Parts: sequence; C-alpha cells; structure tokens
Amino acid sequence: MTIRARIFRSSKRHFDCQREDTKEVVQATALAMLLKGEDHLVVGDWVDLSPPPTGGEWKIESTEERKNAIFRNLPREQKKKVIAANVDVMIVVMSAGKPSYKRGLVDRYLVRSDFWNVPAYVVFNKMDMHDPTEFDLAYEADRLKWLNVKCFEVSAEDPTYQPRFLSAGFEELHRDLRGKTTILLGHSGVGKSRLITALSRGRVELLSGELGKIGKGAHTTTWAELIDAEDFTLIDSPGVRSMSLGDLTRQDLLYCFSDINEWSSRCRFSSSCQHDSNSKGCFFGELDQMKREDLMILSRLDSYKRILDEVSNIPDWQKKS
Repeated sequence: MTIRARIFRSSKRHFDCQREDTKEVVQATALAMLLKGEDHLVVGDWVDLSPPPTGGEWKIESTEERKNAIFRNLPREQKKKVIAANVDVMIVVMSAGKPSYKRGLVDRYLVRSDFWNVPAYVVFNKMDMHDPTEFDLAYEADRLKWLNVKCFEVSAEDPTYQPRFLSAGFEELHRDLRGKTTILLGHSGVGKSRLITALSRGRVELLSGELGKIGKGAHTTTWAELIDAEDFTLIDSPGVRSMSLGDLTRQDLLYCFSDINEWSSRCRFSSSCQHDSNSKGCFFGELDQMKREDLMILSRLDSYKRILDEVSNIPDWQKKS
C-alpha cells in the first residue's frame, strides 16, 4: 500500500514530503529513475510513498503527471530546468505607491504566466500610499481584461483597507487563495513579504532576507520550497526572481501575447506585417490614440515589441531543449 504525499523540500536524493492523509511531513528517498532528466522530482510534485519497515526509510515509488511546471530553458546547455510543479496561481505584486508602478514589468510577468500555464493575478499593493494622479489604476486593470487576469487592490500594512477603484480587495484575495498553491513575484520594494505575512495571518514572516517559517529552523533547498501558510501553500523559489525572458523563442512570445496574436490577424497582410505606424493595412496603425481602449491595445503592442527585441538576441534554434 502506498500513501499519497506532496514534496515540500528537496536536498539531492532526500525529500521532505507532506502526507495527504495526516499532513505529517516525512523524509523520503527516491528511486534513481525519478531523479534523472528534465522530469526529475521537484517541489510541488505529488508522489506515492511506501511506508518504511521498522527502522527504515520512506520511499518514493512513483510520481503523478504534472498539471504545469515552473521552469526555464537553458539555451547554452540546450535543456530545460524545472524548478517547481503543480502551481494554481501566480501573483504579480505591484506597488501603487513607491516604488512607482511599472506597466511593462507587469506584462513581462504575464508572459511567464502564459509560458508556464499558470493563471495570474495582479495585486496592487501599498494602496494606502496611492496617488491617483501618478497612474490610473482602473485603466491598468481594464487593459488586462483580454487576458482574464484578476486584479486586486490591497494594503498589506492595513488589511482592513477597502477597495476604491476595483471590486476586489484583501478579503476577496484571501478567499480566492484558499486551498491553492501560490507563487508571488514582484520586484524589490513592492511589499511581497508584508503581503505574505498578512495573507498567512502571521504564520509566515520574512527572516534574515529570506522567507522562513515561524518557529521552524532554516532549510537549504536545491530548487525551491513549499511553505504551509495554513489557508494556502506558498512557493519560495530563488530560481524565478529574475525576469529575463531571453530563453523564450519568438514563437513562444507570440503565444504568450495571445491578444497581439488575435489583433494581428486583422492586418491586411497579417503574415508579413511589421505593425509599424506606416505599415499599409496594419490594424494597429489604424487605431485612434485618442480612444481609451485603442491606447490599451497599443500599450500591449509596445510591450510585445520591447520583449521581442530581447528574445531575438539569441537564435531560436539555440533555445530548443
């Protein structure tokens, strides 16, 4: 008889696994075949454990098929590095105060969301510091409507803050995360650590510059770590803090900009159109920059072009694992 469990931490051949039935965390070793190749065991994998004989070790006998994976292509090594698996939602944390809001950075994170097949939420934090003259929060949320991205406005400093521009705030976000495995991304200073502490009701705090668990010792992990925040599970992964997109191919990028792909099909010469203002018959060239919705579309095109320049620096053939 085997017991279903989930990998919370890894260190070479040893894995801390949380049993599904009792929530007890046990240490297990894995069969050699589960440690090789791109599909090696990672944090977030669901596995089948065999109980130890008296005085023995738990064994990972098999692993379940993943619904998605957090990974990066390594062009120089021509392989894929999987960091974590089975993620329910990716939260992009942005500051509504200081540091200033960066629209282009949101679009970069959303590219990763599509690439990993992980639904994305955008959380506007630090709303207690928001100056409406700095940027139009409702506009920024509306421009993501084609991507089905849920947006929330919160203040991690004050969880009682009530949303003024959107329909969803802290309580809606907390309710939406229950039972989910979540990864939070955002650049320095946006308040990720305080948001995590608030969402976990104080169960998770920032310790010595890294995420740690209250009352628990530090762990050295190979890839990533799952943290039980009671209502939801959090992924802490140093391996995804960089938002370089140079490992994507141009075809990957077009897939991740599904809205640009759809709008491009309306160009008269859709297969060869460069989407410049002087391109004959270009859908984007005919948009009215005085219209709110048209400006949203053009802002997405601008992000696409900027990232396209980045991914074009390395030939696509080098990026195929």
